[in-house]
Parts: sequence; C-alpha cells; structure tokens
Amino acid sequence: MAQHVRDVMTAEPVTVEPQTAVTRVAQIMRDQNIGAVLVTEGDELRGLCSDRDLVVRALAEGVDPGETTVARACSADLVTITPDEDIDQAVHLMREHHVRRIPVVEGGHPVGIISLGDLAIERDPGSALGDISAARPNA
Repeated sequence: MAQHVRDVMTAEPVTVEPQTAVTRVAQIMRDQNIGAVLVTEGDELRGLCSDRDLVVRALAEGVDPGETTVARACSADLVTITPDEDIDQAVHLMREHHVRRIPVVEGGHPVGIISLGDLAIERDPGSALGDISAARPNA
C-alpha cells in the first residue's frame, strides 16, 4: 500500500494562466478528461479550478464564459501538501478543509494533484468511489 502522496497523486497537472477564459478552461477539461486544473502565474500556484467551480462561480452567476477569466472562478485560498507527506495527512486535510482535491507542491511549485478519487483507489478500490474513480471514462 502506498504511503506517500507522490505514490497516488496525479503528476504533471494541467495548468492554465489566470487570464484564461472560462470557456477555454472547460474545453481543456473536456479534451483532457479531467475535473480540475491548476491556475498558475509563471511557475507560481495561484488557484485550483474544478468543473464545479466553473458552474457555480461563473455560469450560475450569468457571466459571459468567453469573456470571464478563470481567476474569477477558481479557488484561490488553497490548502497544499508536499509529495513526501504521508497520505494520511492528505486525508486529514481533505476532511478538515472539506475539499476533494489538494494541489501538491514541491519547492513552492505545483507538481501534482491528489484527489479523493485517488485516495479511494488506493485505500478502498472495491468501494463505489474507488470503482468509479478507476473506471475508464465514457467518451
């Protein structure tokens, strides 16, 4: 069983810059079959934007998704973890902060994302969440 975040995280996360249009972010998520991107400025982590963030913070507000930037929709108050942390710490942080994904940073730079699904696959692959998270997506 994996012991460290690096063993279960999604490495090489997809990143976008803060000025990227919400429409473009949604297209990237669709094309890459992912539910979240990291928002970076240069190599600095500025936020995390999930598919839910796009809906709740942009579309539901009635903004023009072609003109609205991801900076408006992303979560900027982030909890982060390092790749060498124990995965129990990731579970603790998710519970404490009520989040489904945590950016993984090393030396202040994003190197991955660890999700609730990643942890379910590792800890309880036979659970509904583990099973769903491990399944190949329907295109």
